Amino acid sequence: MIAWEERFYPILVRELTAERVQRHFGALVAGAVERYELPNLGALNFLLHEALGGGGTVSLRTDAQGKTFGAALLSLEIEVPAGL
Repeated sequence: MIAWEERFYPILVRELTAERVQRHFGALVAGAVERYELPNLGALNFLLHEALGGGGTVSLRTDAQGKTFGAALLSLEIEVPAGL
């Protein structure tokens, strides 16, 4: 997840915790969720363990590389201060 403006990055850090992302995806993620902060890029990277059924060529999921997980994360609603 990338903040469009530097001022939005702290909001993403506060709202998009690993626990919240794991709850958002529910049973789609069988393992832990790790969050990596990239403040120089204004971005957060999430690693969803055991979410791809082996990934790539061994997964039976239609999205074996997990590209739609990023798009699905956009549906998670966050609290934004008034005026933004």
